[in-house]
Amino acid sequence: MSLVLHDYELDADSYKVRLLLSALGVEYSKVAVNVHPGHEQRSPAYLRLNPLGNLPILVDGETTLRDSGAILAYLARLHEGEGQWLPADPVHFGEVMMWLFFASADLAPATLARLHHMLEVPADAAAVGAASRRAFRIMDDHMTKRELEGFAWFVGDSATLADIALFPAIALSRDFGIDHDEYPALRRWMRRVRTIPGFITMPGIPDYH
Repeated sequence: MSLVLHDYELDADSYKVRLLLSALGVEYSKVAVNVHPGHEQRSPAYLRLNPLGNLPILVDGETTLRDSGAILAYLARLHEGEGQWLPADPVHFGEVMMWLFFASADLAPATLARLHHMLEVPADAAAVGAASRRAFRIMDDHMTKRELEGFAWFVGDSATLADIALFPAIALSRDFGIDHDEYPALRRWMRRVRTIPGFITMPGIPDYH
């Protein structure tokens, strides 16, 4: 088996990749990385795979990729071609990419807020909490509008990489005190994400909602 995911079970970005692999029904092998407390991802061996010193890392034969968004796009193209997860339609493709960048940049404070709460990673708790709420409000407003227009997903008529990339940050946000009742459209959307064939959870995301 050539597809290898270097993974940490509590890492939200690694979970995105595991979730898509499960939805695609793709077999792979997983290498557990001792992120906490060992910081193995910053060891010389891992820095050769990813000089940024973070996860996930996907190795597929001679190809090594970092960044969850890039890995999601690669897997969608590799295993689905121009299909549901990364649409061929230019407008929908652009919208999916927009939300992938949003997940990487605008939801970064939510990731940091969770790590600060769980693992005492240094952060300004008030600042990252406020930034997280701003990002979630943008997402909730978007899904409210989408539902009023008769759509169930962030982009197009079915689940895409946008939904995969955006889901973990809000689903895990109770770990740092976010009340999901503040975001009713996202609550409904999260229930729909759980209906995706192959859906899996991770620690912090219960089997129910």
